Amino acid sequence: MSVFPLRADGKVIIVTGGYGHLGKAIVESLSFHGANVIVAGSTRDKFENVFPESHGINFIEVDISETNSIKIALQKTFDQYSKIDAIINNAFYSKGQSPEELTDEDWSYGIDGTLSSVFKSIREIIPYFKKQGQGKIINVSSMYGLVAPDFSIYNDAEEFLNPPHYGAAKAGVLQLTRYYASYLGKYNIQVNSVTPGPFPSDAVQSKRNFIEDLESRTCLNRIGTPEDIAGVFTFLLSDAANFITGQNFIVDGGWTVK
Repeated sequence: MSVFPLRADGKVIIVTGGYGHLGKAIVESLSFHGANVIVAGSTRDKFENVFPESHGINFIEVDISETNSIKIALQKTFDQYSKIDAIINNAFYSKGQSPEELTDEDWSYGIDGTLSSVFKSIREIIPYFKKQGQGKIINVSSMYGLVAPDFSIYNDAEEFLNPPHYGAAKAGVLQLTRYYASYLGKYNIQVNSVTPGPFPSDAVQSKRNFIEDLESRTCLNRIGTPEDIAGVFTFLLSDAANFITGQNFIVDGGWTVK
């Protein structure tokens, strides 16, 4: 009987936005399980602050808004490692918040940074994976790509209100995942998504009343920690998940079942 361990030994994995709130835990978990992890981001200083001792974790500069920048980052990674096993599309950028006063420019910018950037990354990684005969893509969505916000929890925390273009774009990420899973399956390329629930940053957690409202919306009565979500990425990138594609893994403490 063959055994496929929950490991990522020797795999070359690119994580965009890998020094962010959730990205850090994802990168550390993959590294712990044996992967060579490349954090793709715009600022080396941030990378060095987050990973001061980066054994097995490397940085490559990329601007996810620019196709040419993505092309260069992928080529450099391939040149260094002679392969790319997987990419996690975690980074995004956005601006604007008001459901009523969001400008056309804000809308376009947020859609580009949350959805179009993922499309560009998928499109540019395909030639490498087709040539290798295998590859894995994991896109990061959001619970607000599945359900509408509960606006009552923002009554006293309007500064944290989830904007309309973010949820719309994250819903689009889920469809991109299904689309490319169907299209790329014949090339042995797997495409899945991970959908986080309430994982507020340290700064947001300073507003205790808001956090208590978030906690009350989950089945587990707590918010998520970055460590709560890292394991699903490690599983999906291990050989134990080689027959999984087109799926969305929701890690939300039960938020979306209520």
